[in-house]
Amino acid sequence: MVTQILSLVGAGPGDPDLITLKAIKAIGAANVILYDALANEELLNYASPTALKRFVGKRFGCHALSQQEINILIIEYARSHGHVVRLKGGDPFVFGRAQEEIAAASNAGIAVRVIPGISSAIAVPASQMIPLTCRGVNESFWVTTGTTQSGEISKDIKLAAQSSATVVILMAMSKLEAIMDIFVTNGKGETPVAIIQDGTTPKEKIIIGKVKDIFFKSQYAELTNPAIIIVGEVVKFHSSQFKELQVSNSLTEVPHL
Repeated sequence: MVTQILSLVGAGPGDPDLITLKAIKAIGAANVILYDALANEELLNYASPTALKRFVGKRFGCHALSQQEINILIIEYARSHGHVVRLKGGDPFVFGRAQEEIAAASNAGIAVRVIPGISSAIAVPASQMIPLTCRGVNESFWVTTGTTQSGEISKDIKLAAQSSATVVILMAMSKLEAIMDIFVTNGKGETPVAIIQDGTTPKEKIIIGKVKDIFFKSQYAELTNPAIIIVGEVVKFHSSQFKELQVSNSLTEVPHL
């Protein structure tokens, strides 16, 4: 009888080099790999030549299989092949629906382990030199989804918009205009915003603006998911904005005589 195990593996934010050694070892030891749309397919090069590789992509507008169907596949493959790696973009526990898969496997008597990944919520802003926290600027950051399971805007965004925290919003491009209206209502129309699409990959695109105009800029740039929205004063540290800030500060300095 084969040893049945499910490994939930974080694939990182997109750049195939941003993956852990433990994740690489798990991929290499897997008999079956079920991978998502946000997992870079280059990572499959670490797999055994005999491993079964199956795309089970889940992304806005791209649902190859339902979550229930994925759960069934995990159980079936674990019973027939042994070690199943579920390769998820970013980190499995950050909006990765990992708990649903853990419950399904555990209820079927399948052992489970989790190999964390680098979350895109942190890595993508960092790749553009945007810190989520900065002394003297903010004391915290929020990471929230744009929409709930019902398709409505998360109520947490309304709370986040009232704070001085950096707000990182995932899976929210379809609700961008309405979300920015919430920040405007809370007096944040002038707050800097960055949107980064396909972060850490060769296809990466970024736009910088303010809450009041970022929706129109994103339309002009034709940005779509997968994208990360960063709202907060820390966006000023992006290289394009930081240079402007330095020039502005130098012009206001009083020269020493």
